[in-house]
Amino acid sequence: MVEKAVRILAFYKPYEVLCSFTDSEGQRQTLKDYIPVQDVYPAGRLDYDSEGLLLLTDDGDLIHHLTLPIHNVAKTYLVQVEGEVTKEALAKLERGVEVKGRKTRQCQAMVVPEPVLFERSKPVTPHGPTCWLRIVLREGKKRQIRHMTAAVGFPTLRIIRLSIGNVSLEGLKPGEWRNLSMNEEVRLRELAFSNVKGKRNIG
Repeated sequence: MVEKAVRILAFYKPYEVLCSFTDSEGQRQTLKDYIPVQDVYPAGRLDYDSEGLLLLTDDGDLIHHLTLPIHNVAKTYLVQVEGEVTKEALAKLERGVEVKGRKTRQCQAMVVPEPVLFERSKPVTPHGPTCWLRIVLREGKKRQIRHMTAAVGFPTLRIIRLSIGNVSLEGLKPGEWRNLSMNEEVRLRELAFSNVKGKRNIG
């Protein structure tokens, strides 16, 4: 019997698309509107109002390792916030902030120049000056970045996930997907399974 080949897809999830193949309300766009591939499932999630990289696969073990914080896979985001972020606020984000009764893990956070991005279906309408951050997390609680920036006084306006481990959005437009290359898959598995072997994942 020939073993079925594993599939791993990189998808650029647009704004206001559900991170599932069905919608209980029956009105919103879902992954089914973009990905004509059967038996693949998201490795983690991305909020309805967030954009960027989503990995999908038919390998349940890989999904498990990519989504649990213990496996320490880095996820990088571009985040637009209201206001001009201070050094003190960045330091607090990096140390960890209190979100719903628990402290977030240490992360990387820095101010970056305004990026050139694809237009969103609904443009951001800020009430004053804004700032862009690059945030690297190794965990992923529901709406975590929004809670984190709010905790230090800078509400989030827009989030784009740029990469998961070694896999990035490069070459994709919103709504597009591609198969991972063999080299990408090998490196992603090294990152996802590294802690199982007691090694420290450096992303």
